[in-house]
Amino acid sequence: MKFVDMALARRLELAGHPDVFPEAGTEVSAIAGARDGSVRILVGGGVAEFRGLNSPVTQAEGLGLNGPVSDAEFERLEEFYRSRGSAVFMEVCPMADTSFVEALGKRGYRVIEFSNMLIREIDMPDLLPIPPGITIRSAEPGESRVFAEAVTRGFSDHFEPTEELIDTIQDFFSGPGLVPYLARIDGKIVGGGTLGVRKGIAGLFGTSTLPEFRGRGVQSALISARLADGRKAGCDMAMSVTQPSSGSQRNLERQGFRVVYTRTKFTREWS
Repeated sequence: MKFVDMALARRLELAGHPDVFPEAGTEVSAIAGARDGSVRILVGGGVAEFRGLNSPVTQAEGLGLNGPVSDAEFERLEEFYRSRGSAVFMEVCPMADTSFVEALGKRGYRVIEFSNMLIREIDMPDLLPIPPGITIRSAEPGESRVFAEAVTRGFSDHFEPTEELIDTIQDFFSGPGLVPYLARIDGKIVGGGTLGVRKGIAGLFGTSTLPEFRGRGVQSALISARLADGRKAGCDMAMSVTQPSSGSQRNLERQGFRVVYTRTKFTREWS
């Protein structure tokens, strides 16, 4: 297992944004492949995205990993969200600059969630076989809606999926550098997930299984298929983010992933 130094932490924190590069500048820009109104800025060494109110991926990531974040950068970040009627949501790596974390407290941010960053070397000959009866393949262009509905249903155990959430999942399908996968049992779609490739890291995102098909190896099969394709794409490392002690974390650890740090999610709302 590689030692997670600052350079690797930066790679991991931006792995979910395969089309973001520092030379892109700092102006507000549209997110390629996303629905209308989805925009981002590069700020504080990281990226802040707005993909709609109440979207789980309307948030900032990677800030504070290039040193202190100035008051001017904080103001630009906060105005980006405030002008769109959104609270600020921010995933913070524990390796972020100490002064940046202190500033979050002074500016009225509060903690709302934790998540674990897991990684593994990708060139390891220990992928679990895909169980008989389960097939995994990349989704066809015309299957974006089918993919989004399946993944959203897998996330929505206790509530009816909204059109807004389905639209958010479709962003995973169409974004640059992202490849969606569908899992089937006896021809029936039972789950899905996305592979993102950025600077040698294979990111495993948006993975879910329909509740009635859990416990049959679907998520492990999705992990194996995407790891194999990440290896073919020349990646040296794979990463994923899960809720602590979740079934997803357990499935990833069975495939050689290990928790390397825990991220903290902060928010600031406007009165």
